[in-house]
Amino acid sequence: MASKIIFLGTGGDSFVVGKQIRSAGGIILKVDDLQFHIDPGPGALINAIQNHINLRENTAIFVSSNNINQCNDINAVIDTMTYSGMDKRGILVSNNTVVNGTEITKPYLTDIHKAYLERIIVLNSGQKLAIEDIEIDAVSTNNSFDSNTIGFKFYTPDFILGYTSCTAYSKELVKAYHGCDILILNVQNPGEEKAENNLNTIEAKKLIMKINPKLAILTYFGIRMIKADPLYEAREIQKTTGIQVLSAKDGMVISPSSYSAKSSQKRLNLFKVKEEIVEDNIKSREIKIEADIKKNKNEEDESIQVTEIEEDSKTQEEPELQGHKEEQTHLNLD
Repeated sequence: MASKIIFLGTGGDSFVVGKQIRSAGGIILKVDDLQFHIDPGPGALINAIQNHINLRENTAIFVSSNNINQCNDINAVIDTMTYSGMDKRGILVSNNTVVNGTEITKPYLTDIHKAYLERIIVLNSGQKLAIEDIEIDAVSTNNSFDSNTIGFKFYTPDFILGYTSCTAYSKELVKAYHGCDILILNVQNPGEEKAENNLNTIEAKKLIMKINPKLAILTYFGIRMIKADPLYEAREIQKTTGIQVLSAKDGMVISPSSYSAKSSQKRLNLFKVKEEIVEDNIKSREIKIEADIKKNKNEEDESIQVTEIEEDSKTQEEPELQGHKEEQTHLNLD
């Protein structure tokens, strides 16, 4: 099964999500038979249906922050996955606040929905886990709203995907997301406009230039970014960096294998094989041409020899006959 990244929502503040200019249903990552639902915010259920995503097929839910736009629909998605607990299944991978809360913040995950899941894994920045053949790193963020907020780095067999979640700019992000084939960044504001706990276009451009992914995708847009036009901001980054940059839209589907280092190597190897085939064909054609030339030359030589023999036979025919007559005559005389 081909891998896919599907955006169920790209909204990033209460104005955009509240007016449903953009949804905030999260991101679906499909790799072979695995389906991961990342940050199921408001609109996760309706957008899953509209994009033909069966939430019953979720292998795991990943939640980066205890924020309404990251996890508002977490309980609804778990309820859908498990038929209200009748089919206890699925994994929740999240930061600590979503599951346990803090002294001043209640967790979004309810106790009843905790019991519906097969397993809950709380990750702190720097920790790792693996689900089948996919390894996931929890990446630190710079977020004052929820200090436990984490980003995710997915190592799949074919590509590496980075997701920054909500974070202000920091140099540590460059090292953390180094080697990503695809990088998804939450870019709330355009240009140099400061965005609390999030990136703006200029900061995103710095990260993209230093991390150097094959593809960068901007998402999580605030109302100022919507007014400025995310497509324009993405194009400006692409012009400066020379790296392909997309502005995500609700319902957008990406084929990540197209941007993987492994698939690029496959394409290069395929090209080399084709090149060798072409060279072999050229060589065999040259050999055939040389053989044809030799064959034609031999035929011409044989033709010339035959002609010469025929001419010789004509010129020698009468003397030979006379010789035979003389010989016969001589025999008769004896």
